[in-house]
Amino acid sequence: MFKGFIFDLDGTVYVGDQLIPDADRVIQLIRERGRKVVFLSNKPIQTREDYASKLTRLGIPTPPDEVINSTFVMTNYLKKIAPQARLFVVGEPPFIEELKRAGFQITDVPKEIDYVVVAFDRTFDYGKLNIAFQAIKSGAHFVATNPDRTCPVVGGEIPDCAGMIAAIEAVAEKKVEVIVGKPSPLMIQTVLDVLGLRPEDCILIGDRIETDIRMGREAGIATGIVLTGVTDEEALKKIKHTPSQPDFVFQSIADVESLLI
Repeated sequence: MFKGFIFDLDGTVYVGDQLIPDADRVIQLIRERGRKVVFLSNKPIQTREDYASKLTRLGIPTPPDEVINSTFVMTNYLKKIAPQARLFVVGEPPFIEELKRAGFQITDVPKEIDYVVVAFDRTFDYGKLNIAFQAIKSGAHFVATNPDRTCPVVGGEIPDCAGMIAAIEAVAEKKVEVIVGKPSPLMIQTVLDVLGLRPEDCILIGDRIETDIRMGREAGIATGIVLTGVTDEEALKKIKHTPSQPDFVFQSIADVESLLI
């Protein structure tokens, strides 16, 4: 039925360092049937190589070019629109290093900053907030990696990038201009380019209605929700018979095997 399978990672393939049961078997089966696989993550705290290494360690051998994260999309976006930009980054070291490797100058001097780039940052503090505020008030652009409110972890959730965005918006009195991660069309176009497939040939499977399912539906891609992450059956009842309703509901990634029969 589908030639390309696009999988969210956190909450769909694994939670923390725990593989969702049968995820390895299902993905192996998809590959054996000659279908293409790409993994997505809005989290910019690890590189594509890190995600590929983690998947491989958990039993799903994966090359880095089968992983698309918001870091990769952001880097490509900035290289296209502002290759010489000087950046201030609200983010963690792996994200900052990726931007440096792409040739961007990183600075914390507000008058020098062309773009304030905001990501999920567990070290976010008043100092970073003030630099972002001063830079934006001086005319810097304001972009972000992802809109997620929370990030699933073993035992619950923790605040994600939406918290950093909201704090900066509140003080700078300016809305973020571009968010490149899910559900952005920038991310799904990157995915389709990597797969080399048309939207109607693919299915996107994730655990979030507001990012995974929304992005797929807006791009004309079939969608499937799993109940191993942030979405539960109660949340699904609220969107029944609305434009947000996914095409398929799976208890877990293990049930995706039914699409291969």
